[in-house]
Amino acid sequence: MASSSYSNSPCAACKFLRRKCMPDCIFAPYFPPEEPQKFANVHKIFGASNVSKLLNEVLPHQREDAVNSLAYEAEARIKDPVYGCVGAISVLQRQVIRLQKELDATNADLIRYTSNEMPTTTTSQQPYSAGRRNIMGEGGGSFGHYSTGLYYASPWNNDDSCEDNGGGRESNI
Repeated sequence: MASSSYSNSPCAACKFLRRKCMPDCIFAPYFPPEEPQKFANVHKIFGASNVSKLLNEVLPHQREDAVNSLAYEAEARIKDPVYGCVGAISVLQRQVIRLQKELDATNADLIRYTSNEMPTTTTSQQPYSAGRRNIMGEGGGSFGHYSTGLYYASPWNNDDSCEDNGGGRESNI
């Protein structure tokens, strides 16, 4: 939130650094006094000097986006010092892959259903129950380019809900 007016209260950066907040403070528009943790996180990861240099090098209309990116990365690094934002991206990619597998399985079922490739039924069988795959894709079949089974070790890989289609996990942390 870029604020164009100067208030009497020092910005979160100057308050954290215990210095007087001047009217031309580079931090004031981007680190309001109501959000002290935002600057504390950014300072811990990047340092005030580096952030100041970056803000002076970035065009004024891009500074708010730069600060928001720094704040997001700093928060992610504090939560996960090893992976940071990449860990969050990895989790989202695995969710996309899992959802794509579900979609592929559902589409395959739909194609079989619409092309009347249902198994023949006897009096003791329920229609379409024999070779049906469940929503999670169990029951065989190919999932296209997702069958490579790429798997990256991270703290989020400790649950058994992730499938790698490669015959097992490489490592657990």
